[in-house]
Amino acid sequence: MPNVVNTEQAQAWNGPEGTHWARNQDRWNAVNEGFDEPLLAAAGITRAHRTLDIGCGSGHTTRLAAHRAPGGRALGLDLSGPMLAEARARAERAGLSNVAFEQGDAQVYPFAAGTFDSAVSRYGVMFFGDPVAAFGNIGRALRPGGRLAFVCPADAALNGWVDAMAVLRDLLPLGDFGRPGLPGMFSLAAPDRIRDVLTAAGFTGITVKRAQKYGTWGSGAADAAEFLLATGPGRHLMGQVGATTRTRARQALEDHLRAHETADGTVRLRSTSWLVTADRPA
Repeated sequence: MPNVVNTEQAQAWNGPEGTHWARNQDRWNAVNEGFDEPLLAAAGITRAHRTLDIGCGSGHTTRLAAHRAPGGRALGLDLSGPMLAEARARAERAGLSNVAFEQGDAQVYPFAAGTFDSAVSRYGVMFFGDPVAAFGNIGRALRPGGRLAFVCPADAALNGWVDAMAVLRDLLPLGDFGRPGLPGMFSLAAPDRIRDVLTAAGFTGITVKRAQKYGTWGSGAADAAEFLLATGPGRHLMGQVGATTRTRARQALEDHLRAHETADGTVRLRSTSWLVTADRPA
């Protein structure tokens, strides 16, 4: 990939984390799919829209945007080669001719100016090294009057998966895991931070609305616990302790998740996010 400045993210998403997400894309979509319709509706995608999907992963939201605009086109951009391979394969199997995928860093990707009517992202905009520069670059890719819409996590304490991991604090070195404002997943958890970044990047008409959905994390407490501990943060934390402590942590997490099993045995956890929209000035 040329023109990559977020090198640590590129390394992570082309390593075990990217492979994990590519292999488990259906599971991650089950976790996050409640935000799909609100996101695409907020973007105002019409039948002829040209849509840019930032941090598209395995392309689920990109394909939804392409379906929504049969007379337009959708481009998914991501750092992860493993996930993009899955995205292209699924689009081909679906027979979508108005969708494409590119590997690149949205912070510096050489978009043609004014190419897109809308830009969307489902949890793909929290990891930029320089978010003002990144959103400025995305804004230049939009036509005048174009719309940006994205979903990002709100307060960590309002997200069920963070509550679940927090029960392991006495067993694993969680540190400030999940605290809003730190670089990473919760870097945009504060609404004022979102507004400041987007304003500095040249956007206007900024709205930040709270959205809560429940996602499916597993077919039972044991399955959901294994899934959570197989994520990048889970693997990192478990790798720092011995076998006995890992066993205790897995059991503690399973015990916590059992309280979230539904009548059919699936584990459902609440996700609280910000649904953000902003406009490129006309």
